[in-house]
Amino acid sequence: MPTLSMFYGIIIRMFFDEHAPPHFHAEYGEFKATIGIRELELLAGFLPRRARELVLDWGELHQAELLADWDLCRLHKQPNPIDPLR
Repeated sequence: MPTLSMFYGIIIRMFFDEHAPPHFHAEYGEFKATIGIRELELLAGFLPRRARELVLDWGELHQAELLADWDLCRLHKQPNPIDPLR
């Protein structure tokens, strides 16, 4: 599972050949969540409020890049890294 970005202790990843809808995985300590790219909403799991807000803010800034990486992963190609939240 490729790592796309890391910031403030949060790791953002995508699986190869994932199921729809387009999404990414966020990990923060023992917490894990699946985030929909198009709607930028929590699809599954849990993140503490502050981590969730950071992930959603980051996702909004990089939505086009996330969708491009989604397409690459569906083709079993290495996704491009995405800048962390600063």
